[in-house]
Amino acid sequence: MTRAQTHDRTQPRGTRTRRSRTVSVSLEERGQTTQDFAVGIGIFLLAIAFVFAFLPSVITPFDSSVGGAETAQADRIADLIVHNTSTGGNNISKSEFDTRYTKSDLTAELGLRKANGNTIDQVNVSVEYLGNSSTIGPPSDWTGGDEYDSQSAASAARIITTDDPRCKPACRLVVRVW
Repeated sequence: MTRAQTHDRTQPRGTRTRRSRTVSVSLEERGQTTQDFAVGIGIFLLAIAFVFAFLPSVITPFDSSVGGAETAQADRIADLIVHNTSTGGNNISKSEFDTRYTKSDLTAELGLRKANGNTIDQVNVSVEYLGNSSTIGPPSDWTGGDEYDSQSAASAARIITTDDPRCKPACRLVVRVW
């Protein structure tokens, strides 16, 4: 919409100044209010938060994760083994360890859960070198319980000493529960 300019006849024609054009914005004609903006930003932020909270569970593999119960159980079993085979402090008797914890089924010895003849909790007990994770001697010598194949498991470790010359100055007792 254009409007014709009115001329002021009191001023000479060459001395008139031109007004600059301005665009008028009325708040009454606005389609968005401050509340609409706040609600829109709030919904957007909630959607972003949902994506960041939900996305990691979609990406993770479908493997059962280790919970606090398994970690506590592994810790209790490690304490029980050290307590039952100790000759004083953290020194373990090899003959006592071999007698009690090198069996393939440790369910009764450690008080693990069993239902209808099937073990619910699986455990692996092994004595390893301090520098690396290899077991001392043959697997039947310092290892007991179920076979551990690098699956997801809770573990607890204790630094121990023993009279075995391969375990000098110390070794590590590792208990894994899954």
